[in-house]
Amino acid sequence: MMSESNNNVRSLDMVALMKESGLAALVALGLAIVMVGFRTEDTPTGLGISTRWSLVVIAVVAVFVGRLLFAVRRELKARKGPVRRDLVKEENRAAIIVQRFSTIGGPLFIAFALALPFMPFADRYVVDVATYVLIYVMLGWGLNIVVGLAGLLDLGYVAFYAVGAYSYALFAFYFDLSFWICLPLAGLCSASFGVMLGFPVLRLRGDYLAIVTLGFGEIIRVILLNWYSFTGGPDGLSGIPRPSFFGLEFKRMAAEGAQTFHQFFNLDYSSMHRLIFLYYLILILALFTNFFTLRIRKMPIGRAWEALREDEIACRSLGINPTNTKLTAFALGAMFAGFAGSFFATRQAFISPESFTFIESAVILAIVVLGGMGSQVGVAIAAVLLIGGTELFRGLEEYRMLAFGGLMVAIMVWKPRGLLAHREPTIRLHSGNAPPPEAVAATAEGGVK
Repeated sequence: MMSESNNNVRSLDMVALMKESGLAALVALGLAIVMVGFRTEDTPTGLGISTRWSLVVIAVVAVFVGRLLFAVRRELKARKGPVRRDLVKEENRAAIIVQRFSTIGGPLFIAFALALPFMPFADRYVVDVATYVLIYVMLGWGLNIVVGLAGLLDLGYVAFYAVGAYSYALFAFYFDLSFWICLPLAGLCSASFGVMLGFPVLRLRGDYLAIVTLGFGEIIRVILLNWYSFTGGPDGLSGIPRPSFFGLEFKRMAAEGAQTFHQFFNLDYSSMHRLIFLYYLILILALFTNFFTLRIRKMPIGRAWEALREDEIACRSLGINPTNTKLTAFALGAMFAGFAGSFFATRQAFISPESFTFIESAVILAIVVLGGMGSQVGVAIAAVLLIGGTELFRGLEEYRMLAFGGLMVAIMVWKPRGLLAHREPTIRLHSGNAPPPEAVAATAEGGVK
């Protein structure tokens, strides 16, 4: 085996591989000169420019070596011939193990999440980051309905997120409604916008669908940016009301004739009370999203989504209505984005169009794709890695997004189909083991007779 591998390496066309790597390094050089080589800085006489050529050299060398290793790996895999079934099964073994372990590990992770705010290491920063990660877990599970189950590529998912946030803020401002009333209203508004988006794109697929949804997301952002009298324009909306715990507010001093949370439970006042309450609130919303998705997958509409993802023409021939199937996917996915948006608004107490740019849609879609489309566990793991991982790289300052991009590239090279591409069938036609071939043949002969 070692000699065969060595022979494959020797037989590679290294000149072609070096040319390919050199071309990639040349492109990296052009980008690195502009993005890394020059840096603006304040000087006593005004704005100055400094150079960092050493970082440019490091970036070019890293791209050259990385591209060369990737090309060698690609050629070696191609020389082994077509991928055999057992190799695919071997590749998905980790995903299968994680999926089966999730029945046991799921309750353990939920128990850990419930106990997280009271862990010794759980300070204000940890709880805040965990809340932020859970927002993206919920958004990923909501988009997973549209992309992972129904197979509809949506690049404007942040529009429903924005509609939910602004719906909550505007209902609270103009009608003085509480969070618990605004939450379902925000989800309903986002679902309505999902249906509005669904109608024009019923006949579109693939890249055309992605372009239209991308345009829809930009339309919503531009409307929020320019409708100053209603949305506050670029200034945004501030002073958004916070949710209360059954009428108990998380304030140091209560209004006349009312009680605060710490007074009712005879506790010392702490700003952590509100953070912990918000953490549990988004945890409940995320778990509800997961429970709803798992249950609806086993219903006829969920199976219709998966059938639509595999072959729309076959769905039509079987009597499945693609129009209703697509609209329900868009509406339900948008509804959960509206819930997450309303929570984001009440958590931040301030929203503006800058919080709902295309990059947010790209991050949410990356979570779904990297986790494995259709995999609930994979989406949660990807959200923790991408959102929580960027917090770990915060010490890198301006290189944090570079590390974020490198992490995404590494995952896609290592697992092109996502971290957990394998999914158990929603419904099995036969329970237990399949009958032996002899029994199948005997049954067929009896039927012919």
